[in-house]
Amino acid sequence: MKLVLIFGPQAVGKMTVGQSLAKQTGMKLLHNHMTIDLLEPLFGFTPEMWRLTHQFREEIFKSFAGTEEIGLITTYVWAFNKKEDWEYVEKISAIFKSRGAQIYFVELEADLDERLKRNITPNRLSHKPTKRNIKQSEEHLLSTLDTLRLNSLEGEIAAEHYIRINNTKMGAEEAAGKIKEVFGF
Repeated sequence: MKLVLIFGPQAVGKMTVGQSLAKQTGMKLLHNHMTIDLLEPLFGFTPEMWRLTHQFREEIFKSFAGTEEIGLITTYVWAFNKKEDWEYVEKISAIFKSRGAQIYFVELEADLDERLKRNITPNRLSHKPTKRNIKQSEEHLLSTLDTLRLNSLEGEIAAEHYIRINNTKMGAEEAAGKIKEVFGF
């Protein structure tokens, strides 16, 4: 069993790279908006929605880690300046490690101009209903630049299996191919 955590800032291409990686490897994909967009219509973007989102994902991870599947790809916007985000990543990693899984960290980064273009792509909007309010989505993306550090500092990720990819000028299939090659999937 493998857990592949793809993380990076909003609209960097986490889901799209995850979709390509899933096709190339046969692993399953649970991108972050599969749970966010389920709960947001009921609770809005409230602390309760985020609590339930994390709880729901943890239950999915616990169940999935016990299957015979080859692996799960999941995505996350990891705020490196928030202790609770570090704790969450450790918690989900521990769920899979307790079942003998290998954990793979994939960090994506891209220039802001490219991310703003990707924020409105048809694939993103079709899979993420809460991003269809483009003005609100763009405002959120820009506002987090001042408060959240969404890419790691050099040497900050001390995982055995870790890759950082600047995919500003790289398509999803190429990025997924690079991940597959580096990790030997």
